[in-house]
Amino acid sequence: MTAPASGARRPAQRRRRSAGLVLGVAAVLAAVTACGNGGSGPGTGAPTEFRPAEQTGGPLTVWVDATRLPAAQLYQKQHPAAKLNIVTYDGDANGSNYLQTKVSLFNRTRSGWPDVVFSTQNNETSWAVPAGFTAPLNKGQIPDATLSGWASGANAPCTVDGTLYCLRNDLAQTVLWYNASLMRQWNYQVPQTWEEYQALGQRVATEHPGYLVGTAGDNFTPEIYLWAGKCGANEITGPKAVKVNTTSPACTRMATLLDTLVANRTMSTSSVFSSDFDKNSGDKILMLPGPSWFGGSIFQESLKTPKGQIGVAPMPQWAGETAPSVGNVGGGTWLLSAHSANLKDATDFLTWVTTAPDYQGQVAPGYPANTGAAKAWLAKQTASGYYAGDITAPLQAAAAQVWPGWGYGQFSQEAIWAATVTTGQTAGKTIVSLLPAWQKAITDYAKSNGYEVAQ
Repeated sequence: MTAPASGARRPAQRRRRSAGLVLGVAAVLAAVTACGNGGSGPGTGAPTEFRPAEQTGGPLTVWVDATRLPAAQLYQKQHPAAKLNIVTYDGDANGSNYLQTKVSLFNRTRSGWPDVVFSTQNNETSWAVPAGFTAPLNKGQIPDATLSGWASGANAPCTVDGTLYCLRNDLAQTVLWYNASLMRQWNYQVPQTWEEYQALGQRVATEHPGYLVGTAGDNFTPEIYLWAGKCGANEITGPKAVKVNTTSPACTRMATLLDTLVANRTMSTSSVFSSDFDKNSGDKILMLPGPSWFGGSIFQESLKTPKGQIGVAPMPQWAGETAPSVGNVGGGTWLLSAHSANLKDATDFLTWVTTAPDYQGQVAPGYPANTGAAKAWLAKQTASGYYAGDITAPLQAAAAQVWPGWGYGQFSQEAIWAATVTTGQTAGKTIVSLLPAWQKAITDYAKSNGYEVAQ
């Protein structure tokens, strides 16, 4: 598997969407999100009716980050009659706000808009729809039969009041990565529940000290564990409304699990991207809950884990849970400009880049959001012979199990976690003890960004 969903988590890029997000990230959340809440137009109500620009045709200006550059180049190669003006930019990495800033300028000058844009962020529609930048896709631009090909819930961040304004490029659903060779050697069973997971961690601490069953040292730790555990820290309930409850039983029991395994040292507090982790823990991983891109970015690229060792299993669930849930760490989006004078060709490019097996199945680094492309991508991973056992079933299942109660707000959950929980852990505090401080920090940042906060 490969790089981070949307390819953003390789050594030079791996922190693009998540780990390095700054608190001042201006890309506001699609009000929209997994809860299905609607966004709003400027000031009030639903977005205004879409009125296409005069369709004069001409070259397509396509903005991509470095990881998506091969996509645009491959499209140009396969469509020699198409005239593309390919522009590389940072992809709004780390919430840079570059795209919003440029669109604001283009709106003032009434020119310069790109036809199609890739973003590493999942929340661009929150500002792009009110700004009139992004065109609706399910109002005649792309057939419903095509749009039905995305994984369940994948395009929720792109949907405002029932209208689709972007297409998800890739997913970053969480699964349980594990060392199949060690599991066999030590006669351990892959845990199916969080209770079994914790028990195995306690057993490893005694029987194989130094080996790890997970990490809690990255800014996206809450997206792996708390999101999967249905902790209501970030439930977007409206265009500018969020519900925050980090001290609920769901949050507390997952935090307790993390504290227990941190205390017995089977869960690292180092970042998986740090040289410290590579040096001291890279060859001592028994299990590692994490997103779909861990397979390529972490095990193959960073840790150089030998072929045939790493397997994939479903994310553990709490005993008695009837609705499996996983977290999400990344995933990028494609936007079609409402100002394009060549919507036909722009839509053709947009459809191709998100669905074509030649790109998504063979070249794209992350797990495709389109189910057809995902099958091709998974077939390639399987054919590589790198993984131990079946990786297709757990990844496909997890793609439709991302818990919808965790939204995509204007404020960066990862940065808040880093400033509040990570610093507290460094000072020797437990995660459970820091949950109230985390709630206050989320509330403060949400309010500073104009959100009404409920608890």
